Amino acid sequence: MQIRNLRLRIAFAGLPVEVRISGEPRPLPAGVDVTAYRIVQEALTNARRHAPGAAVDVELRYADDALRLRIRDNGPGQAARYHPGHGLLGMRERAAAVGGSLQTGDARGGGFCVEAELPAKAPDAMTGTRPERTYQ
Repeated sequence: MQIRNLRLRIAFAGLPVEVRISGEPRPLPAGVDVTAYRIVQEALTNARRHAPGAAVDVELRYADDALRLRIRDNGPGQAARYHPGHGLLGMRERAAAVGGSLQTGDARGGGFCVEAELPAKAPDAMTGTRPERTYQ
């Protein structure tokens, strides 16, 4: 089932959050599924901690070969929230561990943005190459 543009409005610990899902949702490899969950969780926690009261947009875009995540708040951006910690590094390491990538930084027009691309297929354990089929 192709989802053109599903929008949900929820609250996360007092933050207004709009969730948008597009593409064809399907089961992902367990490691990718958990990684996506933890990246969204950490990004929302960081927004709550460093940009209290900011609105947050969460986008999940399912493509044939990847799940693309984008979490953006409309808070003050990175310079105003710099605190030494391991949240951003942990998200980057989680994405890399499943063969994905993660970028973070100030969003155009203000706020902070986390973008991740995670593979929709598990890599082959012996070669590291992605298989031809998606695990169900």
